[in-house]
Amino acid sequence: MTADLHRVLKEGYRRFLRDRHAPERGRYIRLAELGQSPAATVIGCCDARIDIAAIFDAEPGELFIVRNVANLVPPYEPQGKFHGTSAALEFAVQELRVPNVIVLGHSHCGGIDAYRTKPRPKSFDYSFVGNWLTLLDDLKLVESDRFTYGEETAFELAGVRSSLAKLRTFPFIERPLADGLLQLHGLHFDLGSGMLLMLDDETGKFVDLRED
Repeated sequence: MTADLHRVLKEGYRRFLRDRHAPERGRYIRLAELGQSPAATVIGCCDARIDIAAIFDAEPGELFIVRNVANLVPPYEPQGKFHGTSAALEFAVQELRVPNVIVLGHSHCGGIDAYRTKPRPKSFDYSFVGNWLTLLDDLKLVESDRFTYGEETAFELAGVRSSLAKLRTFPFIERPLADGLLQLHGLHFDLGSGMLLMLDDETGKFVDLRED
C-alpha cells in the first residue's frame, strides 16, 4: 500500500467514525446484535462509479448488495463448482427472506460495452471476464428501448431483462414468486443525468421514475 493510499484510507475511515458511526452508534450496535434483515437484494455492477446505497439513500442494513461485472445473473446450475452470485442469492432469499430482488444496470457499463463492441478486446477471449460475458449471448434487444434511449442503453437494458429471466430459473426464487412472497425488479441508473428507469411489469417498458 502506497503512503498516499494509506493516508486517504486512514483519513476516510476517521471521517466515517466521526461523522457516521458515532452519531449512529445505536443503529450499528443493533445491527451487530440482532443481525441483518434487508428490504432487498440488489445485483449491481462492480463499477466504482456506481454507489448503490447512495442511489437509494439507503441506511446500513437495508440493502443486501451483490456486485459483479455488468450486474449479470447466471442460470441455475446446481452442478457447477463456484458461483458467488448464485450463492449470495440463495442466502438472501432462503436465509434472510428478502421480499425483493433488484437487478440494477447502469450507463457506460464497461462490461456491456465490451460485449457490444465488435471486435471485443482480444484479452477477453481467454479470460475470466470473457467467459463471464458469454452470459450475454442470449440478449434480445427491444426496438422500443433502442428508439427511446439509444443503442448503448438498449444493450444495458437488455442485460437487465436477461438477468431477470435467469433469476426465474432458480427454484428457490420461483417458489416465493409464485406464493407472492418475493418480487423481482429491473432498474437502470444513468450516471450523468441521475435518471433511474424501472421496468414496468404490465407494459414491459422501462419508465423514468423521475416522472412517476
